[in-house]
Amino acid sequence: MNLKNLFSLLFVTFFLGVNAFAHTPSDTAQGCVLPAYLKPGDKVALISPSYFTPMENVTKTAEVLRKWGLEPIIGPNVGKIADGQYAGTEAERLADLRWALQNPGIKAIICNRGGYGSIQLIDDLTLAELGECPKWFVGYSDITTFHGLLTRAGVMSIHGTMSSSLAAGGTDLTSTLLRDLLMGKVPSYTVPAHPQNIPGVATGILVGGNICTFAPNLGTIADATAKQDIILFIEEVSESMHNLDRQVRILQMNGVLERCKGVILGDFTDFGKEFKDPDGTVISAETMLHRILEPYNIPVLCGFPAGHGKVNLPLIMGAPVTIEVGPKNAVINFNVKGKQQKINL
Repeated sequence: MNLKNLFSLLFVTFFLGVNAFAHTPSDTAQGCVLPAYLKPGDKVALISPSYFTPMENVTKTAEVLRKWGLEPIIGPNVGKIADGQYAGTEAERLADLRWALQNPGIKAIICNRGGYGSIQLIDDLTLAELGECPKWFVGYSDITTFHGLLTRAGVMSIHGTMSSSLAAGGTDLTSTLLRDLLMGKVPSYTVPAHPQNIPGVATGILVGGNICTFAPNLGTIADATAKQDIILFIEEVSESMHNLDRQVRILQMNGVLERCKGVILGDFTDFGKEFKDPDGTVISAETMLHRILEPYNIPVLCGFPAGHGKVNLPLIMGAPVTIEVGPKNAVINFNVKGKQQKINL
């Protein structure tokens, strides 16, 4: 090979290598930034990136935030409706999201509702803009997509309750633990033993959420499951057992379960009863998932109250977390800075 051809080969190799790295800045790093905890007077944005939420819920949530000593700011396009269910057009929802993310005076973002629509926005976002101004981002259900994006961008976020629940008054355990976490009290959960638990101890980066939301994101910019050494959290609502099985098999075939150090199973609310044992006993979601996960020899913690049930306790997505599953109970510890708050469930 002559000198000219050698130079060309080295240039192409270098160029491709740099660009490949630039497009996956957080894939090789396990850690995510812990956003600053809130203090009295901090501004919190209320936005609707998915389905429409009645303004009554939003204004009541704003009152709850004021009682917490915070200053709520409602997104400019909140209250709009498009196509009968969306909280505005894609452009309007994206504009509110960017407004909240890029405003340095806003210290946290709480989504008003899930439903559907987050996946419509992800192709217009970059990891760089998501990670530029780290702040707490709160939501669940369809908001799972944004948790994946933020973990990829290197920012922790909170899988937690939204305006649809906070509007009830903000005094229940779900709401007060969210308030405490935002203010710097990090929960350490002790959960009663569940018959489908698989014992063991594991540490990893917490990823996941609503499975029918994050499974379709595999291979996209919002896919945080490609990280090594993950703790996978799964919850779902109003699905058939067949579809739950399908989504888990998709994870399995994409190698996600092989990268799991452990699994946390949240609520499986209003589920189908089409799977039964030979004696007619209805097979629960936890039982089905236990059978799939058992061959991986990893700890599985069942029955954690997060998701679409009456209690939806906050989890720090993108955080290093340790789960200890024993014969009498199971423990979840977030390995982040903050004042630890022990919660016995």
